[in-house]
Amino acid sequence: MGNPRGFLKHQRELPKKIDTETRLRNYKEIYQPFNIESTVNQAARCMDCGIPFCHNGCPLGNIIPEFNDAVYEEDWEKAFLILSNTNNFPEFTGRICPAPCEAACVLNIHKAPVTIEHIEKSIAEVAFERGLIKPRPPVIRSGKKVAVVGSGPAGLAAAAQMNKAGHLVTVFERSDRIGGLLRYGIPDFKLEKWVVERRVALMEAEGIRFQTNAYVGRNVDSKELTDNFDAIILCGGSTTARDLNIPGRESKGVHLAMEFLEQNNRKIAGDFILEQERLSARGKHVVVIGGGDTGADCVGTSNRHGAASVTQIELLSKPPIDPDPSEWPNWPMMLRTSSSHEEGCERQWAILTKAFKADENGSLKALELVDIEWTKDPETGRYKFQEIEGSLRQIPCEMAFLAIGFTGPEKKGMLEQMDVELDERGNVKTDNYQTSNPKVFSAGDMRRGQSLVVWAISEGREAARAADIYLMGSSQLESKAQSYFLQQ
Repeated sequence: MGNPRGFLKHQRELPKKIDTETRLRNYKEIYQPFNIESTVNQAARCMDCGIPFCHNGCPLGNIIPEFNDAVYEEDWEKAFLILSNTNNFPEFTGRICPAPCEAACVLNIHKAPVTIEHIEKSIAEVAFERGLIKPRPPVIRSGKKVAVVGSGPAGLAAAAQMNKAGHLVTVFERSDRIGGLLRYGIPDFKLEKWVVERRVALMEAEGIRFQTNAYVGRNVDSKELTDNFDAIILCGGSTTARDLNIPGRESKGVHLAMEFLEQNNRKIAGDFILEQERLSARGKHVVVIGGGDTGADCVGTSNRHGAASVTQIELLSKPPIDPDPSEWPNWPMMLRTSSSHEEGCERQWAILTKAFKADENGSLKALELVDIEWTKDPETGRYKFQEIEGSLRQIPCEMAFLAIGFTGPEKKGMLEQMDVELDERGNVKTDNYQTSNPKVFSAGDMRRGQSLVVWAISEGREAARAADIYLMGSSQLESKAQSYFLQQ
């Protein structure tokens, strides 16, 4: 490494957040600028660890020590070439990835890990500023036509890779804008949409066609795709939200989290929302049911609306504040506090929601909750909970958001029409990303279930390689396993 003692000289440092009062008044990204010199110092902390476990922690297999070394040497072009070899969209992952690579960092055993996510974002943004990222359409076209269904991170990655291989790629998106989860699922204060639009414009310049309002299985015939394209890659996501069918579910004020987040993103994009359909948390007591990232996004959005109070409740017990050292280099079970929580939120764990309570007009006014205790069954090893006697209570709630996950892809329509098999979890069943229909492949949440953006990008890349082999008999697209060795 360029500075083998860098981790002793420099402490972990990240861009400072804009003050809470200011950032709650808008939906801009929440971090202040960070100068290049400080980023170079952070890259210097990457130690000569011998075995870079960060490779294993990253679903994309990013070649992290090498691009850190290039940043330390301020060779930004080399850093970008190394990073782009494994990651199509570092400007996305550098903003919204939970960074399992940092959890696996060897430095994380006894000190704070290297700021890998921030360095990744910095490489991408410097590369854009210096014109290193520009349209690179393939020199030779194969003549093969490929349809990609879904324009989320998996679909965009699959499309980019198939276009790189020389195929003619058309992306079908059921919504009115490209981006899928990136566009309508993630708030602007985490990922401003100009970042997505910049990348989509680049992909269009490289020859990829995008069709919006193209709902395959509804207004676009599935048979048309199977007849007119040589290969199809399904990247439609895990879109069926898990509901909470308890008394009072029909009350006005109970909403699925994605209803709230999508509408808010549309409003920021300039869409007109009918007054009777607007979901506003202003002045209301809000309860977010579900303790994950989607729930935290609802917390941050509610605070920006001006909610009277925001509470987030979770069925599971409160995780430990500090990670268990024995879990390294795996992703540790520990308490994670997001910027949205820091902006104002009461968090409660081991809570079961019993009922939604409405007033005489049918509008939500309270939640009925009970504390629970988790115990492990000594025979089966499974955990189960029981209600704690005397803990039943009601808390004020005028708006509740259900952020309790997703149960899988939409079954009716496209999947039925294409006659692809599903696995025991209700996801698309594949063998090396190929479905039971030989010309149809699948990737991302539709195949693996609800997961991370970085996993979706990895899946899209791998599915593209499998589809390329199906079309051409071999592929020049790198697999995750090959990427590291190509740099040696």
